[in-house]
Amino acid sequence: MSKFSSWINAARLRTLPLSISGIFVGSAIAAQEGYFNLAIFSLAIGTTLGLQVLSNFANDYGDGVKGTDNDERIGPARAIQSGLITQKEMKEAMFVTAATTLVLAILLIYAAFGGEKLLSALIFFILGVAAIVSAIKYTVGNSAYGYRGMGDIFVFIFFGLVAVYGSYYLYSQDHEFTSIFPAISIGLLSVAVLNLNNLRDRVSDEKAGKFTLVVKLGEKRAKAYHYFLIIGALFFFLMYSVTSSSELNDLIYIFAFVPLILHLIRVFNNKDPKLLDPELKIVALSTFGVSVLFSIGLLW
Repeated sequence: MSKFSSWINAARLRTLPLSISGIFVGSAIAAQEGYFNLAIFSLAIGTTLGLQVLSNFANDYGDGVKGTDNDERIGPARAIQSGLITQKEMKEAMFVTAATTLVLAILLIYAAFGGEKLLSALIFFILGVAAIVSAIKYTVGNSAYGYRGMGDIFVFIFFGLVAVYGSYYLYSQDHEFTSIFPAISIGLLSVAVLNLNNLRDRVSDEKAGKFTLVVKLGEKRAKAYHYFLIIGALFFFLMYSVTSSSELNDLIYIFAFVPLILHLIRVFNNKDPKLLDPELKIVALSTFGVSVLFSIGLLW
């Protein structure tokens, strides 16, 4: 495998559509109300992709250094685990990605607020720095919160609430409290991907001392939690539709939940963690599909 291919694999491109789902939803709500700015949209997408790639690099580095990525792990081999990328190279890549993401975040804030609303700009700058630090600290360092079962919180906040509600505010500089419903939905679906990943790796994570929420809950309760995440996401999308939508086409996002419901049936019947690996792509792409159909429904 070439060095370039190794970096592409380390970036985990299959996770990227999931990461921008919240930006699509927040942007669609703003656009429906007459707020849209191509510069804000582009920079928000770039910043979110940067955060996701940084998180993937940091996860590879943190789990590789701690020995969590080993021969017992079910998923695809990681870059440091396989020796294709050195620890020093990954640290340098994390630094470059973090710096690039911070620059994009600053440009995004300037595009949204200019030299006005300095308090709002400061709040979003703090959120940007917090997101970068959180992406790194998920598995890196002795106090990595992903090893204490707190990764779900980070994903829910930054890829759900901040991505949807935050992006809406960047366009409108106003509050639309009903948009919290789809923000919760995207957050729950994003957490579902992490939960499924941890269900797949539950045995090897526990042996390596990585006490994810799945390890703490156990397989049975972690599956019940997974059902709650998917069904809860549908519930909060419907809550938004009931309170805000006026036309039937606004509900076309429901079609994207069909593969998610079928996915829940397979998770319920699952006995072999290896079979959960392809389900990750299904949940991630279905979440992206939900965001696209939701956006089309609003703007159609």
